[in-house]
Amino acid sequence: MIAPLITAPGRRLEAAWPLLSLIIILLLVAAATLWVNDPEIDQTVTEALIRLIVVVGMYLFIGNSGIISFGHIGFMAIGAYAAAWQTCCPPLKPMIMPGLPDFILHRSLPFLPATVIAGTLAALVAFLVGFFIMRLSGVGASIATFAFLAIVEIIYSNWDRVTAGTGAVVGIPVVVTVPIATCASIAALIVAYGFQVSSYGLSLRSSRDDEVAARAAGVDVFRQRLIALVLSAFLVGYGGALYSHFLGILSPDIFYLNLAFVTLAMLVVGGVGSLAGAVVGVLVVSATIEVLRRLEVGMDLNGMTIRLPPGSQEVLLGILMLLVLIFRNRGLTSSREISWPRRPSLHGSIDKRSVEQV
Repeated sequence: MIAPLITAPGRRLEAAWPLLSLIIILLLVAAATLWVNDPEIDQTVTEALIRLIVVVGMYLFIGNSGIISFGHIGFMAIGAYAAAWQTCCPPLKPMIMPGLPDFILHRSLPFLPATVIAGTLAALVAFLVGFFIMRLSGVGASIATFAFLAIVEIIYSNWDRVTAGTGAVVGIPVVVTVPIATCASIAALIVAYGFQVSSYGLSLRSSRDDEVAARAAGVDVFRQRLIALVLSAFLVGYGGALYSHFLGILSPDIFYLNLAFVTLAMLVVGGVGSLAGAVVGVLVVSATIEVLRRLEVGMDLNGMTIRLPPGSQEVLLGILMLLVLIFRNRGLTSSREISWPRRPSLHGSIDKRSVEQV
């Protein structure tokens, strides 16, 4: 009889390692940020962690379905404004958003339930929109998601009595800090990983790899895509709610092409096909953006000031994205999860001591 080489707890730990390794990375980043205790770095890391939630939500749909979505930032806008409607101070609402229903206009909710409700509203919109869009495939579905983003931006820019139009919604409590953003991003990772290893995720990835074969095997492709879109929109809307409580001010132009490009670049650079790719992409691109931002403002090196022209951030980020696509077309992680570290055997792929236990 062959003695078990790995105990049951060891097997469970190995199976959960792709998720645990990412949680450890986030905890280390948060701990280092709190240890440095620099307000500017705190702001940068908090924003990066919120964007991580959005990118993880995008991965849940894009990575598992294979459909590139340009419209997820629309769900982020829906979540952000929904949270602002609930938590903005009551004296300001009648002045800047008089068209809100009375049960929202004259009262406020605490931060946590407001974020959950905001994510739920984004998920509900995703269900209604996805009922039509998810019947499409390939380029048609991608263009339809971009049309959805444009529709959301137009509506929110002109809905003066509810969103303040092109003006700014102010008075939103700024409560999101590094610990809160870290806990929220870990929760998003758990949800995304749980879907990834579930039967729903496996079925959806089978349709991504070969839609015809998946349909022949009995996979309801429309249903699986719709489930993924709704769950993905909840995470993105939840991230939008956190973003509103990080900024303290909202306007529709925040949630349009620039943010859509940056978040999609994060996913592509890291690797569209893995949860690790979403995390690595956010960390790498966020660090790159911060360095470029400082260079645009002007950075002193040995008495010499280095300053990039305005707009260099977007150009150089696009170049980075191109280089990754050219030299590592599956992203920095090659669209793979972080594997369990194995000790190399001195006698080939099978440890001699393991064989002697037979």
